[in-house]
Amino acid sequence: MMPFKTILFATDLSPSSTKAFDAATALARDYKARIIAVHVVEPVVIGFSEFASYLGPDEDCGHAMELLQAMKPSSPTVTMEYRLLEGDPATVIVETAQEANADLIVMGTHGRAGLSRFVMGSVAEAVLRRASCPVLTVRGLAIENAQQPAELAETVTV
Repeated sequence: MMPFKTILFATDLSPSSTKAFDAATALARDYKARIIAVHVVEPVVIGFSEFASYLGPDEDCGHAMELLQAMKPSSPTVTMEYRLLEGDPATVIVETAQEANADLIVMGTHGRAGLSRFVMGSVAEAVLRRASCPVLTVRGLAIENAQQPAELAETVTV
């Protein structure tokens, strides 16, 4: 059994990352590990050439940090550290895991496939390919909810 001392939890702050956070906190509780919760803000760049100019993050960093710090583990024994970083998400996640000597990276995945995955790219896949430690990906809530016909049935009135 591999002991985990430091778990890096990477989040895009979407509802689909909730299950990944639950997995990270359960592992941290069981292994008495600490969690470093990371959200990466992507800078907005104009143009696609070497002459592109930096505009700054497209996201409200103050609000992003509030959302990040609102993630609280269910167990009081789990120690959390919060980091709001900027750059290419996959690169920053892998570099932060290396710098922190993380034993495990936990992150959610939206479960896109086909053309949408090709166009959007997959941060989780890039992290899986580049990380030097194990990576646990957890399929998020968005896919599950989209596949539940019970929700549709609830909206029908007879």
